[in-house]
Amino acid sequence: MTAAIAPVFRIAAQADVDAVVALVESAYRGESGRRGWTTESDLLDGRRTDARLVAELLVSPDDGVILLAIVDGVLRACCHLERHDDSAYFGMFAVDPSCQGDGLGKYVLAEAERIARETWRCRAMHMAVIDLRSELIAWYERRGYRRTGEYKPFPYGDERVGIPRRDDLRFELLIKEFSGVAP
Repeated sequence: MTAAIAPVFRIAAQADVDAVVALVESAYRGESGRRGWTTESDLLDGRRTDARLVAELLVSPDDGVILLAIVDGVLRACCHLERHDDSAYFGMFAVDPSCQGDGLGKYVLAEAERIARETWRCRAMHMAVIDLRSELIAWYERRGYRRTGEYKPFPYGDERVGIPRRDDLRFELLIKEFSGVAP
């Protein structure tokens, strides 16, 4: 993908569950994930998500959505957004490994921020990132997110989020505050 090709965005429906799962798995796990720079394959084995979890995220569209980015008719990226009062949570961000580094992730993040600001009137967006993912955290910092120094433990024993290959995993909260958002 080139910067001249802008994705078409839409909100996921139940019919998209399998495609979202396949995209997320390809971006984070196994050999396909190693083609891109967002892989967690050195940190985690097992699944990144499953159809049941993705379907559950689609149940309350007023408070949460899965945003899809379609390029040339093909699902190439997605993210989950969830409203928490005056802040939005950004997660399950996945870009097809063959498109990573082409700017698609920037488009998706910008659209997610737009939804949070303009549709939900949020004052900030936050996310939890495995703190060992320094290259990914640096990417977010270049886009205005800041590290908070607030951590939460990795859910060891919950294979729905992967099987850890290390015993020192934890999440750090990153946040970006939006200026000029009226309540």
